[in-house]
Amino acid sequence: MTYEHGSSARRLPAWLRRPIAHGGEYVAVEGLLEELHLSTVCREAKCPNRGECYASGTATFLIAGDVCTRGCTFCAVESRSPLPLDGGEPARVAEAVARMGLRHAVITMVTRDDLDDGAAAHVVATIEAVRAASPTTAVEVLVSDFAGEERAIDAVVDARPDVFNHNVETVPRLYPSVRPGADYGRSLGVLARARSRASDMPVKSGMMLGLGETHDEVVDVMRDLREAGCELLTLGQYLRPSARHLPVAAFVEPDEFTALAREARRLGFAGVASAPFVRSSYHAAELAET
Repeated sequence: MTYEHGSSARRLPAWLRRPIAHGGEYVAVEGLLEELHLSTVCREAKCPNRGECYASGTATFLIAGDVCTRGCTFCAVESRSPLPLDGGEPARVAEAVARMGLRHAVITMVTRDDLDDGAAAHVVATIEAVRAASPTTAVEVLVSDFAGEERAIDAVVDARPDVFNHNVETVPRLYPSVRPGADYGRSLGVLARARSRASDMPVKSGMMLGLGETHDEVVDVMRDLREAGCELLTLGQYLRPSARHLPVAAFVEPDEFTALAREARRLGFAGVASAPFVRSSYHAAELAET
């Protein structure tokens, strides 16, 4: 891999410097989310694309609470004991989707290992509520691994989201330090289960680069994802959310993202988004349409 190495994110390379967008619909989206008491992964995970997405009138909804039962060392979402599920949340997400006029809604979730179904029924209720309120909106879900519980995976797949997404995040060698509560094989199993349950539903996954992986390790993961039936892929640069999170091992140059995109397409991915600022839900509609 071609890297610009650094022990912290204090000095970003030129390709990671850009103005923060706040115009357009930014204020309106912020106001709507506050009014409906909704969380977004844009805000909770400190996504660098938050300003751009809000300004264009889009957002990625975070459901099942705003705290996670796991403590992944890359993630800005808070980890502690969560509150009970909010039964009114699916209807409020649906209202937000309808009022924003979204043609493609991305619904992600925190991991809820405290619940028997991992909050799968809550995800299903949200899909159904969005479909009822906004029938023409495509619904993409970005789900947890549900602790590998097949009935939970099946319940979400059977709700027929337009895209089923579960991120592997990094290469298997780095799982103990990056995703200590997760398992690489289990994540591949989630994707494979979704593919086998609904062969016509696009299956998607994503990775962060710059955590210490090698080029060959990334290609090996891409091969594993294709074997699991994954068709859509996102690759983006890991950026440290705070000083208490995992340091950036390296800043991956744009040319490397381009090379990996070429390799992914050679391996058979139908849609690939690979660039430093790419995130799972970034330009999700355009990727799904491929």
